[in-house]
Amino acid sequence: MKRRDFIALLGGATSWPFAAMAQQPAMPVVGFLTSRTAQQAEYLLPSLRAGLKESGYVEGQNVTIDYRYANNRNDLLAGLAAELVARQVAVIVAGGTSRPAIAATRTIPIVFTTGFDPVAAGLVSSLNKPDANVTGATFYSGALGSKQVEILIELAPRTATIGLLVNPNLINAATQIQSLRSAAASVGRELVVLSAGSEPEFASAYAELMKRPNPGLIVSVDPLFDSHRDRLVALAEQHALPTVYYLRDFAKAGGLVSYGASILDAYRQAGAYAGRILKGVKPADLPVQLPTRFELVVNLKTARTFGLTIPATVLATADEVIE
Repeated sequence: MKRRDFIALLGGATSWPFAAMAQQPAMPVVGFLTSRTAQQAEYLLPSLRAGLKESGYVEGQNVTIDYRYANNRNDLLAGLAAELVARQVAVIVAGGTSRPAIAATRTIPIVFTTGFDPVAAGLVSSLNKPDANVTGATFYSGALGSKQVEILIELAPRTATIGLLVNPNLINAATQIQSLRSAAASVGRELVVLSAGSEPEFASAYAELMKRPNPGLIVSVDPLFDSHRDRLVALAEQHALPTVYYLRDFAKAGGLVSYGASILDAYRQAGAYAGRILKGVKPADLPVQLPTRFELVVNLKTARTFGLTIPATVLATADEVIE
């Protein structure tokens, strides 16, 4: 072979990998939007990735995840959602607060996780047949309130007044109030509704409840309360107020007890839906996933601080006991 032909052949061979790389399609991008900080959301992400893996997608191998954290500032969510839309991500997973993402696009598929009734909250018009580009998973349960009342009375039998902390700006606040009012009446307790639509109103709401005889508290599902969990836990500790929360995050932060649907399971379901959408399934053909797992988390350290003895029956049924 002539030297000139050999060099030409060698040059063509060295270009083969580059040509092959150029022909490979770019990895799809999943946008992840949350009001949490990166640290607060860290424990949720393995479940999201596990759901994606069910459809064969592994981060860094055949899918990219673009993370956007609002750092507990809900006013930043609209801008972060707009950034994901501008990047033209393939699908947006909106953890917790999905309205900014829904407002930002009518074409990019959105998979939400929410603690609300998605129909009552206006996220979709139907659970079985979601609208247009939106579907997801909810850890909302209409029976949550009655079980939380039961747990509160079991942990603090002397409770005479049950406070319900609600955000009056919440679209389904009235539904949550009615559910808890019926649950409290069924065990012969008075329900006091404590309205707090912003963080500065928390302290006065707690102070009002402490004027009542032997109070206990249930914190209703709301992104505002989720964003300020440390403040709410600190107020409960300040007043030695037995409190039942809706997410394990609160018990992990020092709250007495949490009972609610598994948020980890909801994130796994959201990841699975995102993977199916990447495969070509339309959001409208994916029914909203309802909770199937509920978890009870008890913080024994906080119970001792409050002077409470947790019944053995509660400890035996708890999914997690924090020492």
